[in-house]
Amino acid sequence: MSRRATAWRALIAFAVVAVSLFLALTTPARLGLDLSGGTRIVLQAQEAQGRAPDAESTDRALEVLRQRVDALGVAEPQLVRSGSDRIVVELPGVQDPREAAEVIGRTAQLTFHPVKGEAGKAAPPAEDGSRALADPDRPDAFLELGPTALTGEGISDARPDFDAASGEGWAVTLSFEKKAAGAWTKLTGEAACAAPGDPGRRVAIVLDDRVVSAPGMRETVPCGTGITGGSTQITGGFDAEGARELAALVKGGALPLPVEVVEQSTVGPSLGADAIRAGAWAALIGLACTAVFITAVYRLLGLLATVALSLYGLISYAAIVALGATLTMPGIAGFVLAVGMAVDANVLVFERAREEYGQASRRPKDLRRPLARGFAKAWSAVLDSNVTTLIAAGLLFALATGPVKGFGVTLAVGVLASMVSALVITRVLADWALGRGLVRRRPRATGMAGKGRLRTRLEQRPPRLMRSGGRWLLLSGGLLLVALAGVGVRGLELGVEFTGGRQTQYATERPVDAETARAAVSSAGFPEAVVQRADQDGASLVTVRTGPLEDAEERRVRAALAEHGGEVTVERDDLVGPSLGAELRDKAVLALAVAVGAQLLYLSVRFRGTLALAAVVAMVQDVLLVVGLFAWLGKPLDSVFLAALLTVVGYSVNDTVVVFDRLRELRRLRPGAPWETLGDLAVGQTLPRTVNTGLGAVFVLLALALSGGGTLTDFAVALLAGITVGIASTIFTAMPLAVRLERRRGPSASPERSRKPVREGTGAVV
Repeated sequence: MSRRATAWRALIAFAVVAVSLFLALTTPARLGLDLSGGTRIVLQAQEAQGRAPDAESTDRALEVLRQRVDALGVAEPQLVRSGSDRIVVELPGVQDPREAAEVIGRTAQLTFHPVKGEAGKAAPPAEDGSRALADPDRPDAFLELGPTALTGEGISDARPDFDAASGEGWAVTLSFEKKAAGAWTKLTGEAACAAPGDPGRRVAIVLDDRVVSAPGMRETVPCGTGITGGSTQITGGFDAEGARELAALVKGGALPLPVEVVEQSTVGPSLGADAIRAGAWAALIGLACTAVFITAVYRLLGLLATVALSLYGLISYAAIVALGATLTMPGIAGFVLAVGMAVDANVLVFERAREEYGQASRRPKDLRRPLARGFAKAWSAVLDSNVTTLIAAGLLFALATGPVKGFGVTLAVGVLASMVSALVITRVLADWALGRGLVRRRPRATGMAGKGRLRTRLEQRPPRLMRSGGRWLLLSGGLLLVALAGVGVRGLELGVEFTGGRQTQYATERPVDAETARAAVSSAGFPEAVVQRADQDGASLVTVRTGPLEDAEERRVRAALAEHGGEVTVERDDLVGPSLGAELRDKAVLALAVAVGAQLLYLSVRFRGTLALAAVVAMVQDVLLVVGLFAWLGKPLDSVFLAALLTVVGYSVNDTVVVFDRLRELRRLRPGAPWETLGDLAVGQTLPRTVNTGLGAVFVLLALALSGGGTLTDFAVALLAGITVGIASTIFTAMPLAVRLERRRGPSASPERSRKPVREGTGAVV
């Protein structure tokens, strides 16, 4: 064993852990709105005057919106362009999305006009630009306005101020650019020449075809001279909030294109705090259960792997904060899930090391040698299984939106960190421990000398599953038909993200049963709404999912629930436009199709075409079984479910790849053996790894299902089902199908026979 290689691994491990610890202690995590609370709004730029929105005009609109949001005083807002015509606005702490959407989404065309006189009714603009609009001081009167004399583009600043002149209420102080200041002086100078009491002495300030203020010139303003100094005040009986809103609109200026709200999501701060707590508990419970399990199975090596898993958590968190990624609840789910998946690489190595130790002609004096061979032989399976998961994570990042994209980032970071944890940190710790004399004299305490009960039983009674491969394929086909029947009979309950509409979660002061809640929502005028009830952390929650719902209609639903449940508060409010829902639905289908194609392409490169096809068929079966299960249970298919489904894709192929990797090795060692025999040997030799890895992930997912709450429970259920059918499909679908495809393919050129002998009955290398 090379001391130089060991020293380099130790140095790399120390550097990674040290940097990760520094980043974790010095860099705060950026929490998503579903954890911190706030409002997320997606705006779609619209066509204006025959001009379609493009990236340039959307970027200009984004800068205008940024100034408006900054003027609203929102702490740490985030605005980003998505594609060429969408803008995503995240407003932490903002719990009234209607107000925020109204302010940031208005076109805010600000103009200044001379007042010609009073009119009897409103009138549209004439050819010279004159028109009649309602008088803000007299609701039953109208002002006849002259053509535009000045626009809001000439304003350099706008801020709310207390109205010092009247001593009452608030005003908006405007500062003009140099050229606009001259136009303002001319406009006010002409108005000051009119007689006192004449409407012509007023100047109308119009915002989006509404006169917000029409101040008259004070007697101190000289005729022809006007107001100089480049600033003025807009008065009009504003309160503090109204003055702040108007200042934000004026300062931001006009949007180059109109925008429409296509998605809106609001999360209460208490719900976010509960989500953080649930995720933290899931992580701790899952890690603790996994640590106990892996230590019980692999003893000292398992204990060292637990230490490496803890460091894996530190590395993953540090990578996320270093990348500046936003940590969302699905992201935490990905992080927790990756803890379970991180066990896989360790289990692969330890099972290989056990094989190497047991196959030696005499007990090795240096336990580090079979461990090194275990690492070397597990490398291929570790690489293939992690690459397939990375493909799924990459698809989530490329094709998904919002929190699910964050899940993809977290999952990818977790997979890479798990490889560092297992292949570098675990090995450094194991090399050091196995080099101690006290450990060398007690090989059974290391966990390497024991085969484990499952492996011992499999060696005594090897499986003979492939002889009945046709029956297993028929059974798999029957289960698939049951799943498809669920889709046909019950239908798919698509979430609001994919259908468009509004989904609001209410917390009621008093518990309201599901039937009462449905009756209340129906009485409010929405008999077709989907109403669900749940209890979470002592709170009674009612979720209402409808089609497009106006704010006034939502308030009517809330009032109807309040009649039975007392005080009602909105915990979460999601609004998705129909066009965006259709787009997300199409992206979901595209993501699954690309996932299947990408896995088939990768596996075709790494394996024979027949094995790749068998693996993909089993993967598609797993996806359809999980979808069918959710159809029978009546659970919604939403973006979080999509994240679970693509993770199932990665896990299913991961498990199949490990078994096929062993099949490929056995075929190389025993080229003349029947495919049924090789298939049984591959399943038997890898089953301990499959069971141990599956249990490691199950512990984490059970913790997530029990403490995650809400959609994360459905997420965990989907993955638990996916892991179960993934393990079963590898043994009862992928392997029997691969054996039949290989037999039909006929004899092929045999690979070069290995010089190493093979122990009959096990196919293991000796």
